[in-house]
Amino acid sequence: MGIELDPSPQLAQYAHPEKMVTSSWLGAKLGGHGLKVVESDSDPIRYNIGHLPTAIRIDLHSDLGDPVTRDFVDGAAFARLMDEKGISRDDTVIIYGDEGNLWASFTFWVFELFGHPDVRLLDGGRDAWMQEERETSYDAPPAPTSGYPVVERDDETFRVFVDRVREAVDQHLAGTPDLQIIDLRDADEFHGAGDGGATGPTGPVSRAGHIPGAVNLRHDAAVLPSGRFRPRSEIEAMLTAAGLDATVSTVTYCHAGERAAHLWFVLHHLLGWDTVRCYDGSWMEWGNMVRMPIAVD
Repeated sequence: MGIELDPSPQLAQYAHPEKMVTSSWLGAKLGGHGLKVVESDSDPIRYNIGHLPTAIRIDLHSDLGDPVTRDFVDGAAFARLMDEKGISRDDTVIIYGDEGNLWASFTFWVFELFGHPDVRLLDGGRDAWMQEERETSYDAPPAPTSGYPVVERDDETFRVFVDRVREAVDQHLAGTPDLQIIDLRDADEFHGAGDGGATGPTGPVSRAGHIPGAVNLRHDAAVLPSGRFRPRSEIEAMLTAAGLDATVSTVTYCHAGERAAHLWFVLHHLLGWDTVRCYDGSWMEWGNMVRMPIAVD
């Protein structure tokens, strides 16, 4: 099951190089049997102005979101989506997108929730591919398939909900923290300056500030200007300087989950942190809830 791994030396430094591919490797594999490429961007129009050959577009919100529950789709809906997009359970899926794979990493995370056996991220994403002036296409995606199995989401392994975060805050306020919480929003949002980004890019929030005890990091701190990930040693040094510990259970959050999922990928797959989860409800949930503790610096 799956296609051979990318043997590029630049990936070997990371904890799980099998979860990434380079543009050189992908360029040589495009169109091969059992390989499906998925583009997931902050703005879906970017797919229409040129994408990687054979790439299928998956929109994080319209395709993977349930508008009624305001959660992700269930197993049956995910299976239908895979059939519509021509993806089988045995396919190797390569995901990429814009803004240093910000949204693509969130889509990758959802594929992980459904346990797709072989899903990988293109290092550098759309930005690096275009900078290298590699081939692009306007072709329509492949025809639908059938038979993707219904697999329910694993919400325990890589996801955390608001009740658990609230328990962690209570522990922090009592002086016995049991989680380290990382906030990936901009500094003004974190500190509650002005509206603190309260309106946000994906919806309004009633209050500004941050979850008590959270550490603020730039969401792009682990990414080079090219869109590719920084060397492992640089990322680890940045996290150590921020006072973060790889051995402590960790939760990431941002405004609506995309930046949190990006750092989750960095911590879990690049650095090998085993106990890291994404609070995808993030500030959209916490900042709108009644009587939730909020810190403003």
